[in-house]
Amino acid sequence: MPGLLSPLTRAVTYTRWLHLVVGAIVPIVCAMVYPGLVKPTPGDWALIAVLPVPLVLAAAMVPSMRRAEGLQARLMLFPGPHARVRSEEDPGVSAAPSASWSDRARTGAWMVLRMEAGLALGLVSDQLPALSLSLAGAAAGSPGVTDSLLTLPGSHWWYALLVPVPVLVLLAVAAAAGALMAQAARRLLGPSVRERLSELEQRTERLLERNRIAQELHDSLGHALTLAVVQAGAARAAADPEFTGRALEAIEETGRAALEDLEQVLLMLRDTGRPAGPRPALGEADRLLESARSSGARVDAEVTGPLEDVPGPISREGYRMLQEALTNVLRHAGPVDVRVRIAVEQARLRLEVRNQLGGGAAAPAAGAGGGRGLRGIRERAALLGGEARAGQDGGGWLVRVDLPLR
Repeated sequence: MPGLLSPLTRAVTYTRWLHLVVGAIVPIVCAMVYPGLVKPTPGDWALIAVLPVPLVLAAAMVPSMRRAEGLQARLMLFPGPHARVRSEEDPGVSAAPSASWSDRARTGAWMVLRMEAGLALGLVSDQLPALSLSLAGAAAGSPGVTDSLLTLPGSHWWYALLVPVPVLVLLAVAAAAGALMAQAARRLLGPSVRERLSELEQRTERLLERNRIAQELHDSLGHALTLAVVQAGAARAAADPEFTGRALEAIEETGRAALEDLEQVLLMLRDTGRPAGPRPALGEADRLLESARSSGARVDAEVTGPLEDVPGPISREGYRMLQEALTNVLRHAGPVDVRVRIAVEQARLRLEVRNQLGGGAAAPAAGAGGGRGLRGIRERAALLGGEARAGQDGGGWLVRVDLPLR
């Protein structure tokens, strides 16, 4: 029983009722002009329901009508955040203007359905309370106090027991009609195929942007923290004031660069309108190499080909991939011998970072971080149409990236 009565305690039941009844305004206004509302016959009511249809269909051809109907349906037919019984489900109703004739046709079908259902519910909302008043009057000995379509025979006291029945029937009809109209709104005002594709594209772009920002933070902050940890440990082990001073200087420089990268990311997230600063590119690879050397790694670097001919997006992503590869070396192998090769040849950019595994160090994929950095390198390379491979090579570890320049 509580389950049957629960719709009657929800505010959305009554907003749906109001939404439907408002749809009856157009036929009622038209009926005031013709055929009139003074004692209309059933044939007059049929005419009242049909006459405004061409007018409503013509209005549905205006693209903005779909947006207006969609906004009304969202507000009135579905529980909002203020509702006692909240619904996290998306209403599935579009609030965009009509973009095709299919959208206009569905909008027209919705507006006609809303008008006819509203007119029918309006008549029921008028007649059932009138019937309750007639029952009350007949129970009191005064039958015929209202113009109800149902004529009561005589006056009987037991009519008083039936007074609540029409009201309960009206509430049940209103709740059922509102639920059915909510389902119809999803079908007739729901997003079109074009809107679904556009929404999917926008969602994909947002996810890609979030993934890119997360990768930027992982690469930049992970590199800075790894260098700081390695250099601090080396300075403590060396117990040499001069070495400690150089290590602190390197930590300061790396931390400052990481803060600059973090500020650029925060500017993008806040959308302040201020232009973000330039992101580092392969032309600044010396900074990464010097940071690794300051951590104790013995880096042998070889750069061949014109780096200035590498397109900006590829150069910036290449910098991040080189940064992550060097970070993995320091994190998993420590200050070991590292060979870095950057080559621009035959319209391709090739990066290689080869290092010793160190004193029994595990491969990066099995160490701390679970290989997230290497996965990020592969994802960056795949997005640029290239490929990245990483694995043991002889007695060391090799990260190789091959990217097309076009």
